[in-house]
Amino acid sequence: MKWAEMYNSKGTLIKKKNVKPIVDILMTIALLLLMSYELIGSTAHEIVGIVMFVLFIVHHILNIHWTKSLFKGRQTPLRIFQDLLVVLILICMLGSTISGIIISRHIFTFLNIKSAYVANRIHMLLTYWGFVFMSLHLGLHLNMICLMIKNKKQISPIVKTAFKIVFALIFAYGIFAFFKRDIAGYFFLKNQFFLLGDNEHLPFYLLDYISIMFTFAILSHLISKQLRKRK
Repeated sequence: MKWAEMYNSKGTLIKKKNVKPIVDILMTIALLLLMSYELIGSTAHEIVGIVMFVLFIVHHILNIHWTKSLFKGRQTPLRIFQDLLVVLILICMLGSTISGIIISRHIFTFLNIKSAYVANRIHMLLTYWGFVFMSLHLGLHLNMICLMIKNKKQISPIVKTAFKIVFALIFAYGIFAFFKRDIAGYFFLKNQFFLLGDNEHLPFYLLDYISIMFTFAILSHLISKQLRKRK
């Protein structure tokens, strides 16, 4: 069986193109849940972390041809931007996974690894940088979605304008949520712990992080549009 071939319970071959979006959606959900550590609990956080790592491996298996071509061929500004994001995501994923195992309170306690203060700080640092890099990576796929909306003749100009307004509002709220949640404080370990407001609720917390993710995705989309113009 080839790397990218999967079969369902009936033995029917599942096409790679059908699996990819499912894996990507599950990874996005897992990432958002991982950012909600204090609200889902440490046990759930570790379970979701394992699921995320498995999905990450599956994602690269499904994109094995693209992974093999990393740094090969002509290096345009856009290609360099894409490859750099992939490398940074890989570093953050491996680093956060290893440090997560070291500071584990539940699933990996049988390894009897002494939890270290440094490992805790590294885990938090790479988690937040990884969140940003993955959000930027997600934005590289926005071009395809925008082209689909733009080229749909049955979609009226009013609806297309409405999409732009909604995108702009989410982008603006994402900037607000970025400062509200003091995300920058985690980038340089200014925040030593996960910060939560009084009477915090998971749906609203996730809404903020979805908006922040969307904001970085749009930012990446805008950057990639400019880089495409430079050959």
